[in-house]
Amino acid sequence: MDACTPTQQQAKKRGRPKGSKSKEDRDVSAAKTTSSGGVVKMRGGDKKVAAVDDKYTHWKTLVPVLYDWFANHNLLWPSLSCRWGPVLEEANQKNRQRIYLSEQTDGSVPNTLVIANCEVVKKRVAAADHIANFNEESRSPFVKKYKTIIHPGEVNRIREFPQYNSIIATHTDCPEVLIWDVEAQPNRHAVFGAAESRPDLVLTGHEDNAEYALAMSPTEPYVLSGGKDKNVILWSLQDHISAASGGSIIKASENPSITPRGIFKGHEDTVEDVQFCPSSAQEFCSVGDDSCLILWDERTGSNPVIKVEKAHNADVHCVDWNPLDINLILTGSADHSVCMFDRRNLGSSVHKFEDHKAAVLCVQWCPDKSSVFGSSAEDGFLNIWDYEKVGKKKEIGSKSPNCPPGLFFKHAGHRDKVVDFHWNSSDPWTIVSVSDDVETSNGGGTLQIWRMSDMLHRPEEEVLTELEQFKAHVVECTSK
Repeated sequence: MDACTPTQQQAKKRGRPKGSKSKEDRDVSAAKTTSSGGVVKMRGGDKKVAAVDDKYTHWKTLVPVLYDWFANHNLLWPSLSCRWGPVLEEANQKNRQRIYLSEQTDGSVPNTLVIANCEVVKKRVAAADHIANFNEESRSPFVKKYKTIIHPGEVNRIREFPQYNSIIATHTDCPEVLIWDVEAQPNRHAVFGAAESRPDLVLTGHEDNAEYALAMSPTEPYVLSGGKDKNVILWSLQDHISAASGGSIIKASENPSITPRGIFKGHEDTVEDVQFCPSSAQEFCSVGDDSCLILWDERTGSNPVIKVEKAHNADVHCVDWNPLDINLILTGSADHSVCMFDRRNLGSSVHKFEDHKAAVLCVQWCPDKSSVFGSSAEDGFLNIWDYEKVGKKKEIGSKSPNCPPGLFFKHAGHRDKVVDFHWNSSDPWTIVSVSDDVETSNGGGTLQIWRMSDMLHRPEEEVLTELEQFKAHVVECTSK
């Protein structure tokens, strides 16, 4: 069974340009140019790349100061999605945890869904020199590939089921949503001409390609999706999941497909992202290229409950619902901004967060603190914000007088658009992020796992007290 046919594949606004090379191909081309005596042009061929490299070089010198832990993992192909999976093993100094990511190729080898194991170093364990001494052109020893699934089409989105550790869903360049039991799936070798892996379940119902909008409910095994058909679709996996201890927990079937539980119409253009209310599988929201934010409730029918007609001044790419304060919803847009809405009064946004210089591709609330969230964009930055800081007076002598309200950390480790990131709910303040490095390096991608220093987000009084204690300790030791 082919979940996606070649005629359904279409170029995407946020996808990888067709025909671009992998990092390996780029390096070979550069070597050939040099050996033939030709003039090697600057990477990217323009001043933009030089500016990116300058920004990156400056950032790298600050890594030991800004981060409690940092790991850089070079990817041969771009990954458009990255997600944390379950914790597999806990130890004194580090935990072993699953990571899911994709490899989006140019067709010379198959597109793949990668299941990896990551060694997550615990807080205040890594030494500063260890954090600083990483090689951006190599693979991290902390990330080990566990299994490869040959995916039917590109992997644009990956989402995990909170209720089942081994089951994930993927969006590709076709109308269906694919469900995978990653433990039961065989490990595959991705070579040209290899047969595609067979998904355990296929969710049908979209009338056109559904590429990005995908969400799982925290309370029930429900799946939510949106696509180019302008529809939001809801499925339930309850009837296809068993409590079997051996093999796949998805019940075997000759026709492993599920039809929708509900189809919701209200958008006037492509649905770009969807999200469940953290406390209810019947309530959810969606955003799209019609610039709208829509709230839905399955119990009241298929029409919108509330529709914000002009949430942004351009396409809305992403949305997230606060898991610690269910009244707050974030949206990110091609207009470079992030807006925070209160569902009790959706007449206008509570605040607009502005710092990015390009389209915002991903927003997500911090699972550890209700006022903190992250946003990533095509400008190569991943910003960390705290809306509680909005409106507070800056300290006298602040070194960043032009810093926008609420922004307190900028991750500048990526040298191209940051297409996805995910907070680690099992290890607070630890983030995995991926960039698509096509424009700056003509191929490949970068996966980074990082945790900012807690000196940057802990209460100021607490940090100052700790610094005073450390100072007193140093004075005592040196006076002996």
